Amino acid sequence: MERTFVIVKPDGVERGLIGEVISRYERKGLKIAECKILHADTATLEKHYVEHREKPFYEELISYMMRGNILAMVVEGNNAIKLVRNINGKTNPLEAESGTIRGDYANTMTENIVHSSDSPEAAEREISIWF
Repeated sequence: MERTFVIVKPDGVERGLIGEVISRYERKGLKIAECKILHADTATLEKHYVEHREKPFYEELISYMMRGNILAMVVEGNNAIKLVRNINGKTNPLEAESGTIRGDYANTMTENIVHSSDSPEAAEREISIWF
């Protein structure tokens, strides 16, 4: 059983897409093992996005992620990391296929509805930050 970490970002929460995101994962046979709605603080976001610290979009990303509530989740299942990333679609919504969360709902690189871990190591690190 593989575990991955997912965030429904502020734009997804604001637009009422929590149920849609969760149902897509569950229809694929994945299980929501843990979840919580919260307003992220600066310290937690800085730990989470540490690899982006020197990038030009970092401050905008932190500010955006603090603008409203998020849903943090641990998702479990066989091949959970790959399945979740396939369901989410490419990070750039202009390249994301129709039928994916980002392809169907996202408009910009920053406001792209969801975040998910890209490896088992990232999943373990991110889960430990948020749960």
